[in-house]
Amino acid sequence: MRFDILTLFPEMISSVLNESIIGRAQKGGILEVNAHNIRDYTKNKHRKVDDTPYGGGMGMLMATQPIYDCYLAVKDMLPEGKTKTVYMSPRGRMFNQTVAKELSEYDNLIILCGHYEGVDQRVIDEIIDEELSIGDYVLTGGEVPACIVVDAVSRLIDGVLPSEECYEDESISSGLLEYPQYTRPPVFNGKEVPEILLSGHHGNIAKWRLERSLELTKERRPDLYEKYMAEHPPVEKKKKKKAPPVVDKE
Repeated sequence: MRFDILTLFPEMISSVLNESIIGRAQKGGILEVNAHNIRDYTKNKHRKVDDTPYGGGMGMLMATQPIYDCYLAVKDMLPEGKTKTVYMSPRGRMFNQTVAKELSEYDNLIILCGHYEGVDQRVIDEIIDEELSIGDYVLTGGEVPACIVVDAVSRLIDGVLPSEECYEDESISSGLLEYPQYTRPPVFNGKEVPEILLSGHHGNIAKWRLERSLELTKERRPDLYEKYMAEHPPVEKKKKKKAPPVVDKE
């Protein structure tokens, strides 16, 4: 999968996404992540990319021309395949694991990062398929949200993680918060690893983990718990019919 990020600060993108799992996936040819400097496409001799908003107001607004020309240049670079262009914005659809799965079905994802007071609406109308938000708070720009989207989507691409289990059993992916995890040593500051995890009985361990996930989700995310229980109603055990009494025919 290919990601192209339109930004005023490409170094922010590369410093995050060229490391760890995503960095290795790029080196292995599974992913391609490109950060494009919008400022390189301005026609202003001072390389200015913003201006004051019509109607007044605080701050500066990113202008249409550099963004649009950067977008056109990126489109010309893309290989064939399904492409989607998104804009990271507080007014967008809330980004979550379901949205990440949707985006992972595309071959190319273009992400526009706003800055200052935002972006001229006309370029949004012209090139953006969807606006996405990572939460109800204000950030200085779209670079951090863009990195979050790339990271979350990349984990769902075949070959990025060693096994589907790496993401299917994690928090949110399964519909529940993840159960507590432990590693060596078996005792730390007097606290022991739950005995069942040392038992080697995979069935009991799986049951314990599900129970802990349900407890944590019910306590911390009741909205997820209710949704999960609605989709996974408990199976009622059928009562065994009593055998009819044996009649002595003698």
